[in-house]
Amino acid sequence: MNRGITRREREVTDRDEMIEILKKCRILHLGLVDGDTPYVVPMNYGYTMEEGKLTLYLHGATQGRKIEVMRNNPKVFFEMECDVLAFDGNAACQYGTSYASIMGEGRAEILEDTEEKKEALSIFMKSQTGKDFVFQDKMVSVVHVIKIHVAEYTAKRRPLPPAMQKATE
Repeated sequence: MNRGITRREREVTDRDEMIEILKKCRILHLGLVDGDTPYVVPMNYGYTMEEGKLTLYLHGATQGRKIEVMRNNPKVFFEMECDVLAFDGNAACQYGTSYASIMGEGRAEILEDTEEKKEALSIFMKSQTGKDFVFQDKMVSVVHVIKIHVAEYTAKRRPLPPAMQKATE
């Protein structure tokens, strides 16, 4: 089900602009449900965008709360933002924050295959650093690699108000 965006004028639908947001963001907030308790953890991420299909890659310790939660309930929600800049106004309702964001939901898969983990970690590092890395079996054996199969996502941008844009130029 696509719930969409309430403020349609802020919606980003252009794939190139979405990729720019993915490149700029550094932290993804991963939402999980632990029994009946929400749990959110900030994480670095890597991604691929192929024919509009977004796949996310995360990594972490081989044990801990997030891994246990994902094993019990692989449904996840994520959010990331960049270009965050607060701005003032003449009245309370004119204050705000400009930003770009992507959020969505999907299913987490904890990768087990060593070659698949290597490939995912390469994507992760390329996304984070812009550089290519090679991973040895021993290196990937000490981390869990998580692949998020994104079912749906939306992107949004709230630019600075026109008067504020001129002041920052």
